[in-house]
Parts: sequence; C-alpha cells; structure tokens
Amino acid sequence: MPEHPPPPPGSINHPPMLDLTIDNITPNVERINSQSGDRRLTYLMSRLTSHLHDFARETRLSSEEWMAALDFLVGCGQISSDVRHEFILLSDVLGLSLLVDSINHPKPSRSTEGSVLGPFHTHDAPVLPNGSLMSHDPEGEPMLAVCRIVSTDGKPLPGAMVDIWETDSSGHYDVQHAGRQDPSERCILESDADGRFCFRGIKPVSYPIPNDGPVGKLLEKLKRHCWRPAHVHFMFQKDGYDNLITALYLRGDPFVESDAVFGVKASLVIDLEKITAEWLESEKKEGRTYEGVKEGEWLLKRDFVLVTEEETKALRNKNAKEAMEVMGLKVRLEDGLPVPEIDASDLD
Repeated sequence: MPEHPPPPPGSINHPPMLDLTIDNITPNVERINSQSGDRRLTYLMSRLTSHLHDFARETRLSSEEWMAALDFLVGCGQISSDVRHEFILLSDVLGLSLLVDSINHPKPSRSTEGSVLGPFHTHDAPVLPNGSLMSHDPEGEPMLAVCRIVSTDGKPLPGAMVDIWETDSSGHYDVQHAGRQDPSERCILESDADGRFCFRGIKPVSYPIPNDGPVGKLLEKLKRHCWRPAHVHFMFQKDGYDNLITALYLRGDPFVESDAVFGVKASLVIDLEKITAEWLESEKKEGRTYEGVKEGEWLLKRDFVLVTEEETKALRNKNAKEAMEVMGLKVRLEDGLPVPEIDASDLD
C-alpha cells in the first residue's frame, strides 16, 4: 500500500485537465485551487497564480531563468539558520517587508511610523531595569537613550514592553560572531508610570547586510550596494495597542537615502545630542538620574506614539477597500482581509 492511498473515485471534484495551453492553464489552476472552503486561501492562491503566470508570460521566462530562480531559493534555504533568515533578507531588499508592514500597520500622521524588522532580531534578549547598560563593546562610543511612549492623544503609556537591538561598533550583530554565548547590544525594557524608558548603548554605525549568500550575489548582479545606515531597532508591545516595529536612523549617514532594505523614512531620521552638565542637572531636578553616564557622551531623545488596535483596524479596512476599488477587484472584506466576492461553487 502506498503511504498516501489515492482518494475514492468522485471524492474530489475538479475540472478535466487535458490539453492545457499558455492561454488556459491559469484559469484551470485557479479553479482546482479554489475548493478548500477557505475563502482567504482561495483568494491568496488565485492572485498568486495569476501574477506568477502573467510574469512568466510577460517576460517569456526561459527554462534556464526558471531553474536559476529555483536554485536561488534553494540557496536561501540552505544558508538560513536559527540566527540568520535569508528569506527575510530577500524580502527586505525587494521592498516587500516594508510594503507588508505598511499595509498591515498603517499609521495616522500623528503616530510613529514603522520600519523593517530585519533578519537579526532574536527572542533571547534580557529583560533589564531602566537605565541599564545593554552593550558590552568597549570600542563603542557610549550613548544614553532617554525615550517616552505616549498615545495619539499625548497620554503616557506605562507598562509597554520595548525590545531594543543594534550592532556593535564593528557593524555586526551579536549573532554574527562565532561562539556567541550571551546576548549583547540588545535588551527588553518596560516603560514606567510616565511612559518613559531609558538605556545605555553605543552610537550606532553603518554596516553591510550579509552579502556572502544568494541575496548578496543578487545585489551584486543588480549593481546595488549592501549597506544600511546607522540605526537602532525598537519593537513595542502593549495590550490594546497595535504592535510597532520601527528604527531610528542617524542624520548625515552616507546611506540614509539609499538604505539597502528600504527601511528609512524621513520621520525616523534623528540627530544625536551630547550630554551636558546642564542637562544632567535639569534631569536631576526632575528626579531622574543616570548611573555611569558622563558629560560629553552621546544622547538620544525620542517620543514614540502608539496607535490603538481599533484605530489601526479601521484605517487598515479603509485603505483595503480603497485599494480594491482602484484595482477593480471584486472582493469583500472578512476580518479585515479581502476574500472572493463569490464562492467557487457559484462558478458551477
């Protein structure tokens, strides 16, 4: 007996698939993929098939190019690991990561914009008290970050969890170093009663994304550079609020206008300051002191504005309806996602 015996005759209803041609292959594939009963899956597979087939037809895709693409994807899988996700990197350099984030997490003008997650976020960052040192790189230029989290109406948001990560002074994330044992240049903090959080890190530096794999070779063929501007990553989570993944980029960085993964937005470009005796004294009068911080070190100051889940859902649905109308697609929204206007059974 085969491991997967054939289905009983008549148990699967699909159209006859003989004499398929360039012109009729697409509707046949779409039809046979439309029987799952999952309306969203049906819609996804239909649009994927349509765009893939149109791409092949429009480009007159050669057999050699088709096989090269398959080998490229195999290579992405082979070089990926628990600490390196080449497919995320591929999504990043194609602009898909930013597009998906922008569709799913739309931001009203008064809120903090999102950016790309990147391939080097981990789930082992230590939870530290506010004001802690998260970098153990002696070569890095010390930087104090003093931040606040507020809602769109300006109210402080206590109890928000903030995941933070950056490279070391050599432009490498901790997971890129052989023999990594403990996390460095990353931590998780919780905002206090005033919505504030702070940490001691290092001034971020520009760095190249990994270019020793298939994605790096693709960029080389496209004559694109593989550099990202200096930045610090942030991820915010709080009940009732839409998750925010973003980053802050340093103004004046040579790659701030040509980020290899399209993550920079004008609202996320910042200037660092220098810590002064006057600033430290003013903070002290407000009851805020920073252990180990010295005058003349770098200072990052920033307010982050989170959006409620309800507001995000309403804006996402509004944008989806408008986009579907512009594209002339006959769909409706279920749970905020487009599905076919008609069932596959309606085609019989």
